[in-house]
Amino acid sequence: MKETVNANIGSLAFTLDEDAYRKLKEYLEAIGRHLPADDTDTLGDIERRIAEIFRERVSSPLRVITLAEVEEAMQRMGDPADFGSDRSGAEEGSAGPAASASEPVRQRLYRSRSNRSIAGICGGLAEYFTLDPTLLRLLTLFLILFGGLSIWAYIILWIVIPEEPVKNFKIQ
Repeated sequence: MKETVNANIGSLAFTLDEDAYRKLKEYLEAIGRHLPADDTDTLGDIERRIAEIFRERVSSPLRVITLAEVEEAMQRMGDPADFGSDRSGAEEGSAGPAASASEPVRQRLYRSRSNRSIAGICGGLAEYFTLDPTLLRLLTLFLILFGGLSIWAYIILWIVIPEEPVKNFKIQ
């Protein structure tokens, strides 16, 4: 007989085996160590995604999440090291993570592959300046129609700004 633990994951209640709960807690703590200290939103998003994966697998709210289901969710989410550099390594004085964390991340402007309506210009600009792409699209349309921004400016940006490189994703 195993003990169970009631846990709130991504604002949803689940019942987990004790060993499954321990494994999931260790996994989320490892991810938390790889995220920036002030980034609480990303960990919340990760928890919500794990909750979605559990809801896909569990047909009844009374069913218990087992260790196998937690390991499957962990495999689908990826390794904690995929979420950034380890903060605990920098605190312990190892040169690897501390050296890479001190280097500034160079942000590049690309035409978006995933967030595009015509050529990905507005999606790429929105990602670069961390704006809402829909708002930027509406602003661009308004400026083209009424503000004197030429359609040629958009076409020149289409030619000048390179397309976002293809990212390597794990196939599952």
